[in-house]
Amino acid sequence: MTAPTAELSTGIVEGSSEGGASRFLGIPYAAPPFGENRFREPRPATPWTGVRPATAFGPTAPQSPYPGAIGELLGSVRIDGDDILTANVWAPTDAERAPVLLWIHGGALERGTAALPLYDGGGFAAAGIVFVSINYRLGSEGFSVLDDAPRNLGLRDAAAALEWVHREIGAFGGDPARITLMGESAGGAIVAGLLARDGSRALVARAIIESGPLEAQPPQKAGRVTAALAKRLGIRADRASFASVPPEKLLEARRAQSAGSSPLGGAPGFQFAIDPDSLPRSPHEVLPTIDTPLLIGSNTDEYRLWFTPETLAEIRPLKLFIARLALGIPRRAVSEYRKAFPEASTGEIFGQLATDVMLRAPLSRAARARPALTFVYEFAWPSPVRDLRAAHALELGFVFDRLADAEAQRLAGADAPQALADEMHAAWISFVTTGSPGWAAYGADRTTRVFDTTSGTLPQRRTAGMDLLPARS
Repeated sequence: MTAPTAELSTGIVEGSSEGGASRFLGIPYAAPPFGENRFREPRPATPWTGVRPATAFGPTAPQSPYPGAIGELLGSVRIDGDDILTANVWAPTDAERAPVLLWIHGGALERGTAALPLYDGGGFAAAGIVFVSINYRLGSEGFSVLDDAPRNLGLRDAAAALEWVHREIGAFGGDPARITLMGESAGGAIVAGLLARDGSRALVARAIIESGPLEAQPPQKAGRVTAALAKRLGIRADRASFASVPPEKLLEARRAQSAGSSPLGGAPGFQFAIDPDSLPRSPHEVLPTIDTPLLIGSNTDEYRLWFTPETLAEIRPLKLFIARLALGIPRRAVSEYRKAFPEASTGEIFGQLATDVMLRAPLSRAARARPALTFVYEFAWPSPVRDLRAAHALELGFVFDRLADAEAQRLAGADAPQALADEMHAAWISFVTTGSPGWAAYGADRTTRVFDTTSGTLPQRRTAGMDLLPARS
């Protein structure tokens, strides 16, 4: 069988055929961000002569594996090399003006890669969609707040990748006017960040945000992690100083800094910075004002990925009280959460409150304010693994219809319901191809699709306490 090829503006790539689709891996959408390009805006990829093989994923962005108990649940892939700004394409055979889905992986802005087998795009290609996944700069390389360097470099990478897709996707049979963005966790935050940028949003037809934080922070707050790393390393928080430190040494400093932390506490994490050039307004302010159709949601028990049952059992009422005061949560909200979760421990109430402040309440506020089509979901199926229940990232194996994948089974176990994967995968395909996932849009009645062993469409659940939660600042 003749290997498939595609002619791009930078040269010809040769991929492989798999499962009735053409697959092209490791295509540069920008130049390697090292050497003179380090801590600078993404530069154009260098054209090549001849035919470039596109049968292996490109190098992964510098990162550390997940530590401790979470590392037993979330895998990682390391591929060495500098050419980390690459895209991967799965295209239906003989695709022509097909809808396009651009996937952006998560990982708290400092971990993750498109090379995880869980993110294989073959299932979407089989449904007639041209699927694209990308890598982008992570951690200090992508989200440092330095005195004299561009900010939000990882977001700028994703914007460059979106521009690449818009420019080149026709060579793979995709329609540049039908691009849907999709991301989970930090990837969902990047989707929101791209929608908040006027130039990027103009290239997007629809968007999907799964469990993604929506707020960007003032530079001083977003830069706390950078300032702390600079202090630990004994250097200035400027481009020359950070560029003089090898990536692995920055990772070592970050590992030491974040030891024992979680997304809900401890050392500061990487965040978007409000920036007049790359992100003038926080996404949570922009999403309610734009007309891009949106599918957005979260998981019932997000926090259980980050906290073991033992850790939750150790959280006492005093910690919940301190957290309530620190986050500005009214006492009445805590009472409403106890009514909604009558069997929950203090630690579980703490987890629900903290993750709803971070994820569920902001997405609900945005959905309620949006004039454009917005479809809201809640993933509620409880995993039997480590009492995760409906934890953060659990839905991915269902959305990608990859329950047999080892990565999915780390979270969902070996007996997760295939019927639920069929249902969710079909809903996401429907949204990408038609603009509707198959249930009513969110409006005054707050219609939500709850995905579970038996799914249902009903008014949004547990709103009494959630609506009392303050917006983060």
